[in-house]
Amino acid sequence: MSDPTASTAQPEASRPTWGETLRVYLEAPTLRMLFLGFSAGLPLLLVLGTLGFRLREAGIDRTTIGFLSWVGLAYGVKWLWAPLVDRLPLPLLTRWLGRRRSWLLLAQVVIALGLTGMALTDPRNALNAVVWFAVLVAFASATQDIALDAFRIESAGTERQGALAAAYQTGYRLAMIWAGAGVLWIAARAEIADASAYQHAAWQTAYLVMALSMGVGMVTVLLSPEPVGRPLAPTRGVAQWLQVALVEPFTDFIRRYRWHAALILGLIAVYRISDVVMGIMANPFYVDMGYTKEEVATVSKFFGVIMTLAGAFLGGALSLRLGVMRTLMLGAVLSAASNLLFAWLAGRGHDVMGLVFVVSADNLSGGIASAAFVAYLSSLTNIQYSATQYALFSSMMLLLPKWLAGFSGKFVDAFGYAPFFIWTAALGLPVLLLVWLATRNLKTLPPQRPGIVADD
Repeated sequence: MSDPTASTAQPEASRPTWGETLRVYLEAPTLRMLFLGFSAGLPLLLVLGTLGFRLREAGIDRTTIGFLSWVGLAYGVKWLWAPLVDRLPLPLLTRWLGRRRSWLLLAQVVIALGLTGMALTDPRNALNAVVWFAVLVAFASATQDIALDAFRIESAGTERQGALAAAYQTGYRLAMIWAGAGVLWIAARAEIADASAYQHAAWQTAYLVMALSMGVGMVTVLLSPEPVGRPLAPTRGVAQWLQVALVEPFTDFIRRYRWHAALILGLIAVYRISDVVMGIMANPFYVDMGYTKEEVATVSKFFGVIMTLAGAFLGGALSLRLGVMRTLMLGAVLSAASNLLFAWLAGRGHDVMGLVFVVSADNLSGGIASAAFVAYLSSLTNIQYSATQYALFSSMMLLLPKWLAGFSGKFVDAFGYAPFFIWTAALGLPVLLLVWLATRNLKTLPPQRPGIVADD
């Protein structure tokens, strides 16, 4: 006769040592995400920030440059074609590489071609062509993001998603440095002395180097195994395909989480609200406090980037060791608290060491929160619809914060910087409640994917 206590007694899972925890960053899936993160981060600035610098140097007016920033809207509506990336096979490529790698490689090739077109086109003579090449790069980049999110989610279990997210963020931010400072450095050194202010040949060299840099992602895709996903059920006709590709991913989420879905979607919509709303006024704050461009660049590019990378790695390690939900709570607390440091800095005037301390703390907090949040979003997806569902989540998380951030300037004009930073910190208080409720309610739900359980 069986032991009556056998059904209730649960073996206590031993936590990994710090050595075992950190070794996850040397595993092949984690290293692959580092290089793929670089490929994902490269195009963003080349069609937004860096492009604006180039166009302004070429004599394009600021109003036009502002309108051209709408190119970045492709990243906000990527969920519209995510179902195609999730399910539509590509002729020849899918049979050769598999569902995820085929879309990744196609997107990377299109990005490289678009950057090459931007390199060869002089905006002074053919601005419309430059814009259309930028649109091509933006949509291909958003498509790469969709396929890459699905590739990452399917490459490892939930317990390793934090580490994969940290590696991804590291590669992404390194690429942004290369596409920001790097492209300017290349263009400056390719210039001819005593020539005109705008030298197309110099920018051509810089953008061609960026196009070649997409080879990092292409080689990684070709050398990576296709992740094991669930096989797709065959469909009959367009109506059934639309039902499976468009409707099912969203109804599946509601069906799995029932009324808890509203709580989860609420958390997704506001988790980064403190960071996003505060970030809009960060640069005007630096200017008004008398910091020079050199001081801000040095602090953000060295101390800020280093601390963000450190925070991402720490967030990934803590997610693996302590659990995603505990790390999510820690990230929410730190993100809100770091805004209070900006309120403190507002009362000190021009204080470079104070700026180093505040920016470092803010970026460390942001790195921890981002790694935990990506891991949390990954845990919510059904592996059968990973691309579509994650694209919806990652697009949704910026809608409310970006809308609210539009009013930040009016608030500062009316009340000043210190009250503004305190107010943005207060915006994080509802986030803490939602994380606590999500953690509590997760314990009442059956695991939605293998290995997904609430933190004890």
